[in-house]
Amino acid sequence: METIFSPHSFFNPILMTPIRPSSPKPNNLSPPLPPKSTHQSLLTPICSNPKKHQSESLKPLFSLSKSCLSNAQQGLAALALTLALHLSPVVPTGVAMASEFDVLNDGPPKDSYLVDDAGVLSRVTKSDLKQLLGDLESRKSFHIDFVTVRKLTSKADAFEYADQVLERWYPSIEEGNKKGIVVLVTSQKEGAITGGPAFIEAVGNNVLDATVSENIPVLATDEKYNEAVYSSAKRLVAAIDGLPDPGGPAFKENKRESNFKTKEETEEKRGQFTLVVGGLLVIAFVVPMAQYYAYVLD
Repeated sequence: METIFSPHSFFNPILMTPIRPSSPKPNNLSPPLPPKSTHQSLLTPICSNPKKHQSESLKPLFSLSKSCLSNAQQGLAALALTLALHLSPVVPTGVAMASEFDVLNDGPPKDSYLVDDAGVLSRVTKSDLKQLLGDLESRKSFHIDFVTVRKLTSKADAFEYADQVLERWYPSIEEGNKKGIVVLVTSQKEGAITGGPAFIEAVGNNVLDATVSENIPVLATDEKYNEAVYSSAKRLVAAIDGLPDPGGPAFKENKRESNFKTKEETEEKRGQFTLVVGGLLVIAFVVPMAQYYAYVLD
C-alpha cells in the first residue's frame, strides 16, 4: 500500500522549522568521513619551476656578491683617497696656521720682538733675539719687529707686505718713526725691511739693501731661518750703533734655485694624478660588476 506524505510532514512539529537535508552535525559517534578521492590529486599536474629553484639557490650567491661588491668599493675608495693624499700638495700644519691677515690684525707683539707665524725659529733664537733687540731699544729707543710667514696671498711681494704691517701697527709718523719691520717669507725664500724715517736714516740704505739681498735669501734658501733672522738683527743693530758692518754670507756659496715647479712639471704631475685616480675609479666599478656576472653565470 503506497503512503503519501504531505509537505507538512517535513517540518519539525515542535520548532515548526523545515528540516533541511544537510549533512549531520559532527559528533564523536558519527562515522569518519570517507577520504577524498585521490583521482583529482592524481590528475593535478606536478610542475617544477627551475627558475624558482635557481633563484633560491642563487640567493646566497647574490648576498655574497653584494658583500664582495661593498668591500671592494670600500677598499678601492680608501686606496684612491690614500693616493690622492700622497700625490696632492702637502699643506703644512702646526702652531703657525694663521695667515698674514691675522698678523696684521693682532698688532705688534707685546712681550717680544718677534711674530713667528711660520713656526721656523727655535726657542734659543727667540731668546737671543729678544735680548739683542731689547738692549737696543733700551739704549737707542729703536724698536725692531721680525715677522715670519709661510707665504703671501694678499700682496705681490714681501716689501708691500712689510709696508702694510708698518702702517697697520704704527699708523702715525710719531709712532713709527723709530720702528723697523723685518719680514721673512719662507716659501719664497725672500724678505724685506722697512721702517720709519729715523730708522731708515740710522741704518742706511747700503746695509738695508745688503741685508735683504744677502742675509735673508741666501740663508733662507738653505732653510737656515734661525741664522737668517739673527744675523740680520745683528747687522741692523751694528749699523744703528755705528759699528763696522759684520757683512753677510757670500751669495756665490749658495746656488739659489726656484722652488716653484715649471708648467711642464705641473702638467706632468697633474696628468699622472688624473690617470691614477681615474683608473682606480674604473676598477672600483668594473671589478665588482665582473664578479657579480661571474657568480650569476655560474
